[in-house]
Amino acid sequence: MEVKDFCSAMEAEMTSWKAKMYDAMRKIDKLGTAEKDKMLMNIQDLNMLMDDMGQRVEQLRTECPSDWSPIKKEVEQGSVDMRGKYEETMEYIGKASPVSIAG
Repeated sequence: MEVKDFCSAMEAEMTSWKAKMYDAMRKIDKLGTAEKDKMLMNIQDLNMLMDDMGQRVEQLRTECPSDWSPIKKEVEQGSVDMRGKYEETMEYIGKASPVSIAG
């Protein structure tokens, strides 16, 4: 896979993650203050992972290193980490809601 194709694919994935984060934030806004406070660290972690992945993709796009596999591995691991943190967050939202919150 060429770096340009990888960057395009990662940009699409980042856009998808931003939409998921927006949805999660809408659901979190419906929770009580105590539940929101418990979620704060997860949200901060997710935002940091997204920022880091965005920086790595931008680095690939602008620097065009001859060996970009280390950065590719970091971005892919960031995606795995983000998915796990997102699932953990959504699971907690489900447990914290007294009734199901429509997406």
